[in-house]
Amino acid sequence: MAAGQFPLTIQREIAIRAQVHRTRVAPFAALAVANRPLVFLAHGDSWFDYPLSGNDIAFDDTDVIAQLRGMGQPNPLILNVSHHGDSTIDELSLPKQKRLIDVLQDNDNWLEAGKPDAILFSGGGNDIAGDEFCMYVDPASGGGGLSVSRFEGALSSVEASYLDLFAFRDQHAPGVPIFAHCYDFGIPNGEHPVCAGPWLKPSLDFLGYGNDLVRTRAIVRTALQAFRTRLVGLASEPANNFHLVDTQGTLEDARWANELHPDPAGFGAIAGKFLETLQAFPSFAGRI
Repeated sequence: MAAGQFPLTIQREIAIRAQVHRTRVAPFAALAVANRPLVFLAHGDSWFDYPLSGNDIAFDDTDVIAQLRGMGQPNPLILNVSHHGDSTIDELSLPKQKRLIDVLQDNDNWLEAGKPDAILFSGGGNDIAGDEFCMYVDPASGGGGLSVSRFEGALSSVEASYLDLFAFRDQHAPGVPIFAHCYDFGIPNGEHPVCAGPWLKPSLDFLGYGNDLVRTRAIVRTALQAFRTRLVGLASEPANNFHLVDTQGTLEDARWANELHPDPAGFGAIAGKFLETLQAFPSFAGRI
């Protein structure tokens, strides 16, 4: 596949989503600003694009964006260009930046000033989880645990992607706030759908941890807390116009469908955290 191209199925899926989105937006174009719903652009990974129900085939998505569309008064309108499996490096790659420019420049996608009211972002999990996870963990036989120095290197790459997202926004959608989450503490138990995974336990098995969930859950928690700390730092810089939806500690064990993904009710709980943060954002008062 040549650089800058997507598989036809992805191109078609995004085109269909955009077409449906425009039909939802059009009826509100003639209304006064105070009576218009908020319109968001969502870009992310499987937490924003999960075409399953837990580990089973579903006719409808159950992810955060699918759930958020039905929340708030009024419900927000969301153009979702996310794709499951993407890392932040994928999400900010050249072809996907071009795709973002295309949807941002189509004024029929937006109601105010030719741009979304906010960008919702989900990224970072796929940069770490998967076969590469073994790179960031020390062998159990040597004391084990997360290798802080190596993991900090991975987080620096993720942070660079976020910084590039901010720079992209400043150029192509100036003034638009960005909201992102910090996942939650997944359970490295090997659970996965037939079509993908597992993403954590194979690396931990390889490193000698076996079925010691106490130790492996501690490793995952430490990694995600370090990820959250990076995002808190980015959110503390006003120039970034970046707002963290603090999702860690939201999900009970029963709400995890597999190692990385909540069940539908779990995704609903995470969407609820987005709703709370968006409702508290001063310029959105009374509009969601």
